[in-house]
Amino acid sequence: GGLRRASLEVAALGRKLAGDLGGTLEAVILGEKISEEVTSLLGQYGAQQVHALEHPLLARYTARAYAMALSPLVKEVDPEIFLLAGTTLGRDLAPRVATSLGTGLAADCVHAALGEDGILVLKRPVFAGKAYAEVAIPKARPQMATIRPNVMPAGNPSPDSKPQVHRVSCALDETRVRTRVKEVVKASSGLVELSEAKIIVSGGRGMKGPENFSLLEDLAKPLGAAVGASRAAVDAGWREHKWQVGQTGKTVSPDLYVACGISGAIQHLAGMSSSKCIVAINKDPEAPILKVADYGIVGDLFAVVPLLTEEFRKLLSSS
Repeated sequence: GGLRRASLEVAALGRKLAGDLGGTLEAVILGEKISEEVTSLLGQYGAQQVHALEHPLLARYTARAYAMALSPLVKEVDPEIFLLAGTTLGRDLAPRVATSLGTGLAADCVHAALGEDGILVLKRPVFAGKAYAEVAIPKARPQMATIRPNVMPAGNPSPDSKPQVHRVSCALDETRVRTRVKEVVKASSGLVELSEAKIIVSGGRGMKGPENFSLLEDLAKPLGAAVGASRAAVDAGWREHKWQVGQTGKTVSPDLYVACGISGAIQHLAGMSSSKCIVAINKDPEAPILKVADYGIVGDLFAVVPLLTEEFRKLLSSS
């Protein structure tokens, strides 16, 4: 019922790019009954106009319904740049809209800025994060990109900013929407969601079993962190797939990433190498994860993690 931080980060980036172009920032949000609180929040993060697309079929996300509602609006507004958050839904929706608009799309971007010619230059990881490519869309319009969550600052909201809100009742052809979401069942884990977390503590094969992830949960609690896992841990059935970090899991960019018993396969590094600070705990001094870590602790995680937990509890309880 609210906006995710990734959306606010994209709005803040859009505000900066609009200022550099000497233009305005317009935002669009889709749903059934969109609250004034949500539209006002977009205004506080820089949107001068907010398009609220409303229809019962937009109450829950389905790719076809959202693409059918969004594409005509983008064609009508005809923006120079069109940005989406690189969340699970954003990555699903963006290529469908780009195809409908006949334009290019740079996906999972970690940096965006205008070049000297006023063309948007986008930086995105390639080859499983081993390198970065600079991408531009010089001719087709709009220039489209999805932005990886947690890599752009959301900045501070301006509470006095009030956007113009245009509420649009979409005329969707229900016969063309072939999928219906009948029910969404959310698991109540009490843990922070990975893509929203500023701190993530992850475990790998070195955890030796599902029961030992309680060590990581104990460390995560005083930090307000999420608990992730490598593919090896998920494949072993120790954690659910929704907690997997990596190329076949979730791509994350937290302020702090603590890798415990994770060797650092390239598929895992692709999902977390853009983290702002990486701490690795591994008893193997030659583990690949230590080569990308800002701080490395060579030791037995079963001894190191409880010590870290105790120290963090002391430090944070006294602050």
